[in-house]
Amino acid sequence: MSDTSSSARPAPAGLRVLVTGGCGFIGSHVVRGLAEAGAEVTVLDTLDGYGFDYGARFGVRERARIVRGDAADPDVVRPLVAEADAVVHAAACADVAACTRDPRRDFASMAATQTVLEAARDASLQRLVIASSAQVYGDRPHDGSRFREGDPLGEPGLFYANSKTWSERQARLYGKLFGVPVTVLRYFSVYGPHQVPKQGSHSWCAAIFAMRALKGLPLVVHGDGSQVRDLVSVADVAGATIAALTAPGAVGATVNVGTGRATSIAELARQVAGLVPGTTVEFGPRPAGDPQGAAADVTLMRELLGWSDWVDLRRGLADYLDWVDANPDLVPEWL
Repeated sequence: MSDTSSSARPAPAGLRVLVTGGCGFIGSHVVRGLAEAGAEVTVLDTLDGYGFDYGARFGVRERARIVRGDAADPDVVRPLVAEADAVVHAAACADVAACTRDPRRDFASMAATQTVLEAARDASLQRLVIASSAQVYGDRPHDGSRFREGDPLGEPGLFYANSKTWSERQARLYGKLFGVPVTVLRYFSVYGPHQVPKQGSHSWCAAIFAMRALKGLPLVVHGDGSQVRDLVSVADVAGATIAALTAPGAVGATVNVGTGRATSIAELARQVAGLVPGTTVEFGPRPAGDPQGAAADVTLMRELLGWSDWVDLRRGLADYLDWVDANPDLVPEWL
């Protein structure tokens, strides 16, 4: 199969969109979808997230103007927001374990959100989309229920969850007090092409399983594998994000972005093993901070964004395996 594309509902041609973190995993797919829809895209990225030119490797350089800089720097952010019609704020330290090892990285993410919000306050934006995470729900026993946007948020057990919770609340305050047209999206467990796992992180199980399978290594399931994830393709995440830029009812809303289906880690391992013959599955200790998980309630995603997931798990995993197979040099040696 070919690389899964962002099947986004077209944004208006000519819409000027700033994407912070637009060269990264999710951001690069958002840029692709916007460019294909005829939007004029500017990307702000530090370009230091990987040890290679990922702006070029992920196809961003050919689709957008790239500004190298920090989203926490007001002197860089303010003029870029002022010239945009809409902003997708996706810049963050996306490695949960890295934020735990070095909480200053998480603090920097909050500083970036504050800088973008302040710039948006002084601009005339049509929409500001803030990328958040299902981590804000905290952990609870998996009882078959789904996380709903109106549920009480969990007590953050990790720095990453704490910064996302703060960013959401700050964004809503800027909307309420200053009229910033903000929409918060809570991404669930995103996987797909351009995802390169970082060492020491157990967050990206689909990517790690796929890469280990292609290297002929066993898949190591933490604990008994009963913990679940709502595994959503990056193509669908990008589509929902682009839809949020223009959906009329999304201003002021917080919206889950997922599939509504809970997949156990053990089942994920079985699916990957089924796509790569000869793959074996082993069980090991469960690390601290590995949440039990739950699926998203996706009612608002469908009603407010007009978006439903299109990529089922088997197809999404096959697409990711194809991408990894075509980019073997991006498979980390530490795997």
